[in-house]
This record gives sequence, C-alpha cells and structure tokens, in this order.
Amino acid sequence: MSSQSRHILHMDLDSFFVSVERLYDDRLKNKPILIGGSGDRGVVASCSYEARKFGVHAAMPMRTARQLCPEAILVRGDFEKYSQKSHEVTAIIQEDVPLFEKSSIDEFYIDYTGMDRFFGCFKMAQELRKKISKETGLPISMGLSQNKTVSKVATGEAKPDNEKQILKGEEKPFLAPLSVRKIPMIGEKTSHTLYNMGVKKVQTLQKMPAELLEATFGKNGRVIWEKANGIDHSLVTPYSEAKSISSENTFEQDTIDIKMLEAHLIAMTEQLASKLRQHQQLTACVSVKIRYSDFETHTTQQRIPYSSTDHTLISVVKALFKKLYNRRMLIRLIGVRFSSLVHGNYQINLFEDSEEQIRLYQALDRLNVKYGDKTVCRAIGMQVGRRRFNPFSGVEI
Repeated sequence: MSSQSRHILHMDLDSFFVSVERLYDDRLKNKPILIGGSGDRGVVASCSYEARKFGVHAAMPMRTARQLCPEAILVRGDFEKYSQKSHEVTAIIQEDVPLFEKSSIDEFYIDYTGMDRFFGCFKMAQELRKKISKETGLPISMGLSQNKTVSKVATGEAKPDNEKQILKGEEKPFLAPLSVRKIPMIGEKTSHTLYNMGVKKVQTLQKMPAELLEATFGKNGRVIWEKANGIDHSLVTPYSEAKSISSENTFEQDTIDIKMLEAHLIAMTEQLASKLRQHQQLTACVSVKIRYSDFETHTTQQRIPYSSTDHTLISVVKALFKKLYNRRMLIRLIGVRFSSLVHGNYQINLFEDSEEQIRLYQALDRLNVKYGDKTVCRAIGMQVGRRRFNPFSGVEI
C-alpha cells in the first residue's frame, strides 16, 4: 500500500427516484412522496425526506408507510426514467474524472488520489457536484476522505444536498459519536447482536479488541472493527458498462422440441440472473441466440429497465425466442446473454413485487449460494439438470 495520501470521494443522489419524479412534476416538491407498488402488498422503493420524518423508509411495506404518513402522495415509479437520469449523471462524471466506480444506480466513488498537486481535491469535488446539479437538476450529496468507508458515512451525514470533508487523522473522532448502524455492512441483524452486547455507538466498537468481534462475527468481525476505526484499503473499481455474461447450450442432437428448448432457456436465465444478484449487478440488455442445423445463426436483443429478477428476465427471453424462431428448422444451439451490466443493489422490481416475492428471492438465493446452482429452481428447468458451467467465463470487457 502506497504511503501517498488517498483522496476518495463518495457521491450519492438524494432520494433519487423522488428527485427524478419532481423534475417532471413541480406539484410533488416539498410534499411527502412514496414511490413503489400501489397495492397493499407492495413495498416502498423510495420516499422523500418529508415522508421520512414520519418514520417511513425504503423497503417498508406500503401499507405500513401509508399508515405512518396517510397524507403522502403515492407515485407508481418509472424505472426507465431513473435509468436515463442515472446515465446522464454517469456521463458527466465520466467526462470529468480519471477513475470512478458506479456502485449503484445513484451512487459513485471517485479516486482523486494524486490530483491535489494540481488543484485542491475538495474544490474539484465541489465543482463536479455543482455541475451535476446544474446539468441534471438533481440534488446530490458528497463526502471526501482517505477511504471509501469514511467518505460514504460522511455523505450520509452531509445529506440532504450538501457536502462534507473528513481530513486525514480525523476519521476516528468523526465516526466515534455515530450509531453503529452508520457503518457500512452493519445491517439490522448485526446491529441487533451488537446492541445485545451493549454496543450502540461506534466509539465503543473502536475500543473493543478486534479479536472479540472476530469471535462473534467471524472474519467479518475484523472488517467491522477496521471500518469503525476508519480503516479501509479497498480500491475504487474502474467503472464499465460493457461487461456481459452469457450461457449457451449445444444439443447432442438437433431438435425442434419447443418445450425442451424453453426449459433450457429458462434454466440458463435463472442461473445467469442468480449470478447477477450474487455479484450485485443489473442488466439493461437481453439477447437470445439461435443456431440452426445448417449453422446459420441469428441473434436478437432488447433493451430493458435495469433488472436482475428471474421472472422479469425470463419473460423477455421467451418473447425474444418466439420472435426469433421463425424458420421452423431443427436447432443446434441456443444461448442467452445479459449485457450493459452495472453494479447495483436494486435487485427486486420494487414497483411490481410484493413482500412475499422479495423474501422468496432472498431465500432462493441463499439456498442456491449455499448448496449450489439449481438447488431450488422452477419445475420446468428440472429436466435440464444441474449445468456445470461458469457463466462468467464469457465476460467481455
């Protein structure tokens, strides 16, 4: 690790979905807004700061949110609009900075290390923030420090629509008075365990022996201790939307069995979608390939709102296959490809899915990660069997 001082900027678009909706409808400004599924079984995808004052938060059941804030305006949400605005912000950052990571649809890390010799890093960051706000009309907050963890926490403390810099050596004092929930990777389950240990503030974590946290949380215990003490050596991962993952299957005998072909397409799509979620990625482009018995090959694709859910992707794959398969000839090979990948945590279609569907996906992913692909899958894919392939072997950069 170089002794050179690092300058890592974190930027986060404030209440992103809500902010985008307000660009299109002035009547939504300064009002409590809920974005998500309209049914009682839906969940909140995003909410305005005005709604948060009532205790509403993202991923909360919509019925609970409406009980807490009955005067809130419910907006269905348009992920296509959000994707487009995210692309606009990404393009501005891409034009202005040497190295950045897009960690989600509305969140970015920028490495300004070494740039301070030419111009103050915080000054550069301020100008970038102003440029994004001016050109997109979206409020954005930022934090600058020596590493990703402290910068992310600083952004959270700066919100809404503000900025914060934590100088070298001030990391521990800055973090100390905060709740342990402010530390990235400390979620509800981990925080509950810490509360039971009498640990509520970061300063208590800072004073605890790292070995005690390791004994309680395994290898993550050491990471928690380091983050609480403002230590994080993780690098900013260069951003690219050109990556793709794909899976192909060449049949031992050419076939025209539509049910069997559909089973293979569904099985491939399920496994690829599962890999996306495991790697916290989303796809915006789906492709299907067919190679006929005479080796003539055809491919078609469709742009979609960012997604990584099986049922969304399967419906697109099936529609593309139906559109593509028009020669009524024997098929030698079929393939599925997801491209225009970005890192992102919006793994569930919050505008369509119920709490039950979200919990089902989370449970399925846990089982398939623990016991292997296709431990649990759709019945139609069972006839395909567990495929021994690495979908990421075909990554294109």
